[in-house]
Amino acid sequence: MRLIYIAFLSIFLLNCKKENKPIFTEKIGIEKPKEVYLLDNPTDFYQKLSNAAVSIIDPEIVYTPSYVAIKYPNGDVPAKTGVCSDVVIRAYRKLGIDLQKEVHEDMKSNFSMYPKTWGLKSTDKNIDHRRVPNLETFFKRKGKSLPITQNANDYQVGDIVTWRLSGDGIPHIGIVTHLKSIDGKRNKIVHNIGSGQVLEDCLFNWKIVGHYRYEK
Repeated sequence: MRLIYIAFLSIFLLNCKKENKPIFTEKIGIEKPKEVYLLDNPTDFYQKLSNAAVSIIDPEIVYTPSYVAIKYPNGDVPAKTGVCSDVVIRAYRKLGIDLQKEVHEDMKSNFSMYPKTWGLKSTDKNIDHRRVPNLETFFKRKGKSLPITQNANDYQVGDIVTWRLSGDGIPHIGIVTHLKSIDGKRNKIVHNIGSGQVLEDCLFNWKIVGHYRYEK
């Protein structure tokens, strides 16, 4: 299943390039320091989460979906690698929340509630928290599940959004930030779809299937 996932993702990204569809549109933190884009005085957890997401923007992160053995708790894949879920994991870690530990403990106690997509019969501390369907389940259980709409105003700073690329295909996840699109109508997303941890105006680029807020 993992090999099929990687192959499908590679084809998707290759097609984007062939059709000249930008995978990301902006790389902040290059012409100007990232600090310029941070909220000076975040007033709540979700503004702090937005700042954390912006602070980890790095277009040089190499998209690496392969299985990696990592320490527990607070384990992470090599710093210059990662996938979409690692954006969320790394942002929450900056606020002292270890999703590796949180997801593992909830899965261990409620394994039947989590997807069996990968044929698992037990938990795996190395990968469980890095799988978007598991994060979706965790956020539904431990956070707040919000309405899925086509109204950009419904997606607030610090929200977590999940999509399915190419219809009902590959799961994807990102964090809604305080930074606005050029026309000012949408909050931009920090995510990783193949060209690093980047900021992009992409909220409605794919089919939204999940919308959450989570604060431990």
